[in-house]
Amino acid sequence: MHHPSTTPEPAPPSDAVPPSAPEEQIALLRGRIDRMDAELAALLERRALVAAQVQRLKPVGYFAGRDMDRERALVERMARHAPRLGPDRIAQIMDSVISTGLSAAEEEAGGRRTATPRA
Repeated sequence: MHHPSTTPEPAPPSDAVPPSAPEEQIALLRGRIDRMDAELAALLERRALVAAQVQRLKPVGYFAGRDMDRERALVERMARHAPRLGPDRIAQIMDSVISTGLSAAEEEAGGRRTATPRA
């Protein structure tokens, strides 16, 4: 006589998508992406606030005070955590993050100190 196992099946990883129709899988995956995007937005906001504090403390801040050596080291560190994206893509992303944060910090500081005048 066969007795059912009393050992429970291991739970699937929390990020596993249960098998279902492709449309359902897509909806589940997009929900995960939406939650990650919200987390990413909150991190970007926090990063921008801390970076603005740094800019106010630097003798030469904002765009004129960009430290390209530090940015290259940042990209190298981040690329180790995101091998699928690699250093070139991480560099593009971080250039945008840094430039956008600097622009916001300059605006908050009362003007665009290093921006070229608009025609």
